[in-house]
Amino acid sequence: MSKPRRTGPPPPDGLVVVDKPAGLTSHDVVGRLRRIAGTRRVGHAGTLDPMATGVLVIGVEKATRLLGHLALTEKTYEATIRLGQATVTDDAEGEVTATASAHAVARDAIDAGIAELTGDIMQVPSKVSAIKVDGKRSYARVRGGEEVELAARPVTVSRFEVHDMRRVADPDGTPDALIDLDATVTCSSGTYIRALARDLGVRLGVGGHLTMLRRTAVGPYTLDAARTLDELAESFSVLPIADAAAAAFPRRDVTAEEARVVSHGGRLEAAGGGAGPIAVFGPDGTFLALVEESRGQAKPVAVFVGS
Repeated sequence: MSKPRRTGPPPPDGLVVVDKPAGLTSHDVVGRLRRIAGTRRVGHAGTLDPMATGVLVIGVEKATRLLGHLALTEKTYEATIRLGQATVTDDAEGEVTATASAHAVARDAIDAGIAELTGDIMQVPSKVSAIKVDGKRSYARVRGGEEVELAARPVTVSRFEVHDMRRVADPDGTPDALIDLDATVTCSSGTYIRALARDLGVRLGVGGHLTMLRRTAVGPYTLDAARTLDELAESFSVLPIADAAAAAFPRRDVTAEEARVVSHGGRLEAAGGGAGPIAVFGPDGTFLALVEESRGQAKPVAVFVGS
């Protein structure tokens, strides 16, 4: 259990990398961190389903403004996929909707199916995702008994590698009727691992769903830096916002005059930093802003100094 709400000054601006336990929603974790940190200015970068565990990046105070940019970074997962059963949620928490023996499914067929799901692909998200359909979450519509059809969207799966394949009995005891695959997936933001499990099962003609998911990295933040909620309750600290920005984005150091300009929301000349946000630091090492370059100028997208 977390300690009572802190008193005194607010915590410093920064990120907390949480090792989320199974059974909690991302919102549950944010609520726990609000009590532990003693502030309501807490948010997360990219949700994890209640079944999933692992890296959940939390922003505290001004660092909450980094989260929308961090959510766009690449993510890595360890997953277990079960072939031979499809579920309504595409994972183990949902009711089984179809079964088909995977006894005849060979490893080369699995590898071919995985190859089709690797690279730049079009993916239909799971129906129980948080995507809004006419202003209402898709999962809420499904749980209300509605039929939901979501549009396919482009995602990138840069790695989909199976480490172990096990043939297991089905619930009726039929030997080798199901296949469990342990895999590592590295993918772009917006990719649903549940949907990969579902689509692999569809391609193999036996159905599939996800039985385990553990996120091991969000951009540069990995399990090595993650702490449990109990550990944070005992000793709360953050990764300072300047260190967090330097780890996640290209860095640009500016002069005192450039620092004054960007601190007031002004534009700088582009410095060839490339696409995506660039972290701007003043002469004293203070993290000032995130900027994006376009048409020869670096325009602030978020300023972190001043009021």
